Amino acid sequence: MIPFADYCASVEERLVQHYGIRVITREISAPLIGDLDGAEIQIDPAVAPEARLFLLVHLFGHTVQWNVDPRAFEIGQPLPPPVPADRLPELAEYEREAAGYGLSLLHEAGIKSIDQWFCDYSASDEAYLMHYYRTGERKEFAAFWRSGSMLFPPQAIPAFTPVKRSFRRDGVVI
Repeated sequence: MIPFADYCASVEERLVQHYGIRVITREISAPLIGDLDGAEIQIDPAVAPEARLFLLVHLFGHTVQWNVDPRAFEIGQPLPPPVPADRLPELAEYEREAAGYGLSLLHEAGIKSIDQWFCDYSASDEAYLMHYYRTGERKEFAAFWRSGSMLFPPQAIPAFTPVKRSFRRDGVVI
């Protein structure tokens, strides 16, 4: 059994102590359960430890992107569905890059035994988002779960200074 709560504590400590990224637990308006602004990650208190760990790591990946690539901030802004098909590859790559940074964060926090779980969660998240972008329909996340997804490599985290931008409260961060 994966000790998700313990892993959350390790990741949060790394986020705060090494990267200077605040982690706030507060109620977030549905349908969102997590949000970011480039310097802070917010997660709804009702989220189970497994989803919290994914959100911490995944939203960190987007935080890195937003702070090292101005274009990434633009890509990460909410888009009303249906999103044109020619934009979907760029959005998928944006999600995969964030996942690579997230996997590196897990490893930095000393968590190296859940790569498959994280890759499965990331693939499921991407499938959920692509469905939403194509249709505008928000189905249950569990309908998109993919076990045995391809393992992807961790992506080296570049040096960055967190800069506060704006929260995505109207976006699709799950």
